[in-house]
Amino acid sequence: MSTIARRAEAVWEGNLRQGKGRITSGSGVLKSAAYGFRTRFEGEPGTDPEELIAAAHAACFSMALANRLDSNGYPPERITTKATCTLTAEEGGGFTITTMHLETRVKAPGIDGEAFEEIAEDAKTACPVSKALRGGPCIDLDAALV
Repeated sequence: MSTIARRAEAVWEGNLRQGKGRITSGSGVLKSAAYGFRTRFEGEPGTDPEELIAAAHAACFSMALANRLDSNGYPPERITTKATCTLTAEEGGGFTITTMHLETRVKAPGIDGEAFEEIAEDAKTACPVSKALRGGPCIDLDAALV
């Protein structure tokens, strides 16, 4: 069994409403990308956690679907997946991610609708990000005051 670890770092300064954050990915694709209360809730330019989760899910699902289609004899020519991560306010305060909606459009010659639906559902179940969002992995925390 092989293991792959990917890293990202978020730095937050200040309180929730006036504070600002920066996200940097280990690969450098994200380099000090701005995020904050206003980017998350008020439409200010920048990213937010839900957008990043949606992007990860769209990418992961597309790869899982490509693998499943190909292994079933239907190599895809193109897969386009849009993911919508919905954040909902809870009664009494706080927020919860309540839904993740995947919308995928696929060009894969030779496959019929029934077989495609079965393979797409299988890919949704097998996708590692889908598994994580269903509560798959254990979340460890190492917290320290500095």
